[in-house]
Amino acid sequence: MGSVQVGVAREPAPARRLRAWFRSLLALPTIAWVGLFFAVPLGLIVLYSFASVSLVTFDVTFGWTWSNYSQIAQRLYLDTLTRSVLLSVTATAGCLLLGFPLAYFVSRQPPRMQRALLALIMIPFWTSFIVRTYAIENLLGPGGPLDHLARAVGFSHGLVLLYTPSAIAVGILYSYLPLMVLQIYVSLERIEPALIDAAADLGARPRRSFWRVTVPLAAPGILVGCVIVGIPAMGEYVIPEVLGGGKTLMLGNVLSAQFLSVGNDPFGSAIAVVLMVVMAIALLALRRARKLEAA
Repeated sequence: MGSVQVGVAREPAPARRLRAWFRSLLALPTIAWVGLFFAVPLGLIVLYSFASVSLVTFDVTFGWTWSNYSQIAQRLYLDTLTRSVLLSVTATAGCLLLGFPLAYFVSRQPPRMQRALLALIMIPFWTSFIVRTYAIENLLGPGGPLDHLARAVGFSHGLVLLYTPSAIAVGILYSYLPLMVLQIYVSLERIEPALIDAAADLGARPRRSFWRVTVPLAAPGILVGCVIVGIPAMGEYVIPEVLGGGKTLMLGNVLSAQFLSVGNDPFGSAIAVVLMVVMAIALLALRRARKLEAA
């Protein structure tokens, strides 16, 4: 029998170029939006970070100077950077320790119960972020529920955490915990129950199955949750301003003061650039760890 060759009509080159041109045209609004509201402001911040300003006339002189970055190395600002990193890491670790068990519990419920529990987790996001922060202020302040509870169990002086680093950590933990729970829940919910059953059939006890099967498969959600919580927490402004009372500063507060109160835009821009660099390093480190884990 002779072989029959079926030819597949190939799209002409002009048509392919026209199709690619149309795809590029559809992307133009997005590219223009990102360039106008992201790339241009970011470039201006970097440009301003190398400028200098007169604190008498507030005239900005553009030039290539590293004085703004060297000023960050002063003890006051270096301590603020260290405090921001430590509070961010502490709050992220707290969100992970509290969020993983909750996400694991929700993922093991029937579908209808899962939807109800997820709705309860998301309810705080239906309230303004400012309102929730002031609610935590009432909870941690003198005469609040926490203070009354401490006095009831025998603490004569009560327990007031307001205007301390601990209050900021509690505020970040409360505000960002649902984000961590949702990311971990997505990873846990995708784990096939057959994998857990297979581990049990091979003789793995529940604890060993949890650490050798469940946790590694949930690692992507854990990493994404840490990124979503840790990076915004490092530049947090509202929570330190309200719960810290201006006594415990983070980089967001120092950055705002330089632009709005002091008028030192170049130094504020340098702080913003350093904050972005620290966040970028954290992202690259997490991405590297994820690649090594996958390998």
